[in-house]
Amino acid sequence: MKFRLLTLFLLLYTLQAGAQARYTQIKDYKVYFGWAHHAPQDWMVIRKFTDRNKSYYLLVNPQTLETKIDDSSFYQVKPMSVDEAKNYFRTTPYQKALRKAESASIMIQDAGIERGLPKETGISLTADLCPSHKPLDRRIFTDIFNEFKKVEQPVPVALSVTGLWMNTHHADLAWLKEMQAKHEIYITWINHSYNHRVSKSAPLKENFLLEPGTNINYEVLETEKDMLSNGLLPSVFFRFPGLVSDQKLVFSITDFGLIPIGTDAWLAKGQKPQAGSIVLIHGNGNEPVGVNDFIKLLQSETKSIANKQWLLYDLRESVDEEFEGGN
Repeated sequence: MKFRLLTLFLLLYTLQAGAQARYTQIKDYKVYFGWAHHAPQDWMVIRKFTDRNKSYYLLVNPQTLETKIDDSSFYQVKPMSVDEAKNYFRTTPYQKALRKAESASIMIQDAGIERGLPKETGISLTADLCPSHKPLDRRIFTDIFNEFKKVEQPVPVALSVTGLWMNTHHADLAWLKEMQAKHEIYITWINHSYNHRVSKSAPLKENFLLEPGTNINYEVLETEKDMLSNGLLPSVFFRFPGLVSDQKLVFSITDFGLIPIGTDAWLAKGQKPQAGSIVLIHGNGNEPVGVNDFIKLLQSETKSIANKQWLLYDLRESVDEEFEGGN
């Protein structure tokens, strides 16, 4: 009996250890920049909000791109404008990645960072969860866990999530959170806008987030609020719906403190991943071709995976290490 109780306790502890707190009474959620210090680490503040009459910050470790939510009273803080914050942290991998994304802002499609670690053998997997009436394609997650569990656990994956998907797929979201809580996968949550509107007839320059009348503050901040209310931790990454943007929109996103992430390997379009690729598939049930191609890719790399010669990389580490050193 004692053994069963101990096993139950350990299981509950494991499930809770990977869980992010839920903030369900968020007020005054806003963009807020500054330097924050809590010995021994300096952080950059990018958001401020209250929940149940307590004040919180969304903070970024500018060296590792790690984010966290914490009680604002724990920190010595110097408020800054966005330009002051960018300048203060200019030598960090975080700000170097932001500048790299801005330098690729002219393209109408796939602006932002497209590749991570070019010297490594492996990829960073990103799966988009756009609004969909279909259930989550769970094969992606069960297959990567089964393939990598002997050599890499939890298995890193980055999910680009929309507000509408979160609010209509509660069971799928709970399943993903359970996988993370069990340390089977580690999820980096990417902001993919709230509505992800798309027109089949409008030209790209007036489509997706470039649609006239789009409220970019709502699309970004409401998605983050929904992440927090669902127990998800927002990352510093943003993926444009349809990978469509213009220069003004890219700079709008970087002024939120977010790094636009593109891809050089959208599998459903026949693009082949290379070493260091940021791979794109859709996990919302709307793109079975891309999912099938990814599963075939896994199967083709079985021996390399077993020998730790082909791995999945955490998107944060992949981008961070790419921008260590240099300008």
